[in-house]
Amino acid sequence: MSKLKPTNPDFLNGVPELLVLQLLARTPMHGYELVRSIARATDTQLEFGEGCIYPILHRLEREGLLAGETVQAGKRTRIVYRVTAAGLQRLAQSTSAWEAVVASVNRVLQGGGDADTAMA
Repeated sequence: MSKLKPTNPDFLNGVPELLVLQLLARTPMHGYELVRSIARATDTQLEFGEGCIYPILHRLEREGLLAGETVQAGKRTRIVYRVTAAGLQRLAQSTSAWEAVVASVNRVLQGGGDADTAMA
């Protein structure tokens, strides 16, 4: 009997883009290298396949947030992506929004806030 690999939680919408921008802001990479870097950086807690990452790369490039450069790697041709100035701005905005969400969720999980638990 095969063991199914668990999928990433549904609430991660937008996280792949944030991770792509953050990792590419550190160093330019090609798509497959980025897939492996996400898995390594998250200790395999988050794994996004090429079918998820390549459409994000193409969209971010169309939006001017990434720039791709074709390079020869042995006998292969790869597109190495780097973050543009506009991409760095998006990264800063996305990081700020993510941190606000995490802080809000943590407040609720830790029992904080003034939530009225009684039904009206």
